[in-house]
Amino acid sequence: MDRTTDDSALWLAYRNGDNEALGMIAERYYGALRRYGMKFLVGESIVEDCIQDLFLDLWQNRERISQTPSVKFYLFKAIRHSILGHLRYQQRFANEESLDWDTSFPDNFNAESLLIEQETLNGLVAQMHAHMEALPKREREALYLRYYENMSVAEISGLMGVNRQSVSNFLQKGITRIRAKWFVTMVLNLFFF
Repeated sequence: MDRTTDDSALWLAYRNGDNEALGMIAERYYGALRRYGMKFLVGESIVEDCIQDLFLDLWQNRERISQTPSVKFYLFKAIRHSILGHLRYQQRFANEESLDWDTSFPDNFNAESLLIEQETLNGLVAQMHAHMEALPKREREALYLRYYENMSVAEISGLMGVNRQSVSNFLQKGITRIRAKWFVTMVLNLFFF
């Protein structure tokens, strides 16, 4: 097996006891799982512990785990469940709606070092950031999963625990709100700058 092996083949090999296949899956999805986990506003070490526990559990329970149509979906659902379980245990609350969704820029974001052409882009990114931050939490999560993680509506539905129509509604409402705010921002920029 090499790095071009598809997820289904890796998953099957892992289930048959190939620890190298599980390692390749972990390597392939670690970054995406970490980024998604950090959106729940838990510490970096907690996210990394949850990811490590996830892959340890996968290895220990490989005989009982079935084939999955989407390894990415399976892993995202598992890490979401793990982090929410950790939060419920640590903070003694089960209402996932009370979680704040992190839309901040990375710590290493340094606007001063960017070129002049990139300043315009930074302004647009900041405006989009503000528009995303103003969205309700579920709309933000649905948009993140759809457009940053390229998940299908069906996968998002399963991950968030809502029906497909709700996901479609979250996506449509979120996009509509962003477009409306974006239009106002562009009109103001045209008249005042």
